[in-house]
Amino acid sequence: MVKDEKRLIVIDSNSVIHRAFHALPPLTTKKGELVNAVYGFLLVFLKAINEFQPDFVAACFDFPAPTFRHKKFKGYKAKRPPAAKELYDQIPKVKEILKVFKVPIFEKEGFEADDIIGTISKKFPKKQVLPKTKTIIISGDLDILSLVNDNTEVYLLKTGVKNTVLYDEDSVKERYSGLVPDQLVDFRALKGDPSDNIPGVTGIGEKTAIDLLKKFGTLDNLYKKLEGNQELDIKPKVKELLTEQKEQAYLSRELAEIEKNVLINISLKEFKWGKYDKEEIIKKFQDLEFNTLIKRVPGLEQKEVRTDNNLRLW
Repeated sequence: MVKDEKRLIVIDSNSVIHRAFHALPPLTTKKGELVNAVYGFLLVFLKAINEFQPDFVAACFDFPAPTFRHKKFKGYKAKRPPAAKELYDQIPKVKEILKVFKVPIFEKEGFEADDIIGTISKKFPKKQVLPKTKTIIISGDLDILSLVNDNTEVYLLKTGVKNTVLYDEDSVKERYSGLVPDQLVDFRALKGDPSDNIPGVTGIGEKTAIDLLKKFGTLDNLYKKLEGNQELDIKPKVKELLTEQKEQAYLSRELAEIEKNVLINISLKEFKWGKYDKEEIIKKFQDLEFNTLIKRVPGLEQKEVRTDNNLRLW
């Protein structure tokens, strides 16, 4: 860590909740409340808090309504099966806990959590906040890696909720065979993304997309060269696919691009970490029967609390 550097953690909350819900068995409290996603979210949250010791924390959520991407393309995420009601029912519980921790929550109609995260991660370097503030995004979604730069890293859940990796610019290049974070949107524009039903250029896969971007840098430059009637080192079939599906490629880029100018009021002062009341945290955790997690909360490590775990498997 750079001397005097501050750290801001931004949580891609829906992504972490989804990962936790599917990674953990269906845990219930004595009252019969399903809380596996809440428990898993807290495992990730507290692990990151203790590992990075942030100065600031914020949580971003998807707004439960169509986004501007759905308006551009009706098929956006259309093939994704709806999440289970049991998962959605746990989101308010996660928000309740975040509120007890005094973590500000952001969501905005028409946008995804990614867009708010992109806006937050862009804001502080641009305003030259002093001392320097590094942003660490917690997510289970590879798409967020396009936001990585010299001031932003991504703490990615690889499998389950315990296996994590911290991505900086070098590790993104290693993961994508030499592509830099700024190229990942164009990468998705070419190869598509089945999970979000982003079409891409049908017939172009991951390897070809990477090769094209390593040769031409950007989608714009690729099409500029294609339309300049120059001799290019591109297979005829690939050239044909690109030419026929130009409109689809650019639509895909619009869908894949993370918005970085969402109109929200944000300030580092709001994000200050550590303002929570310890007794409130203990009470909330005990209400949810998360007693074994209490000792992981900063400031409560030495406090004597009951640590029996009453969670039951269905």
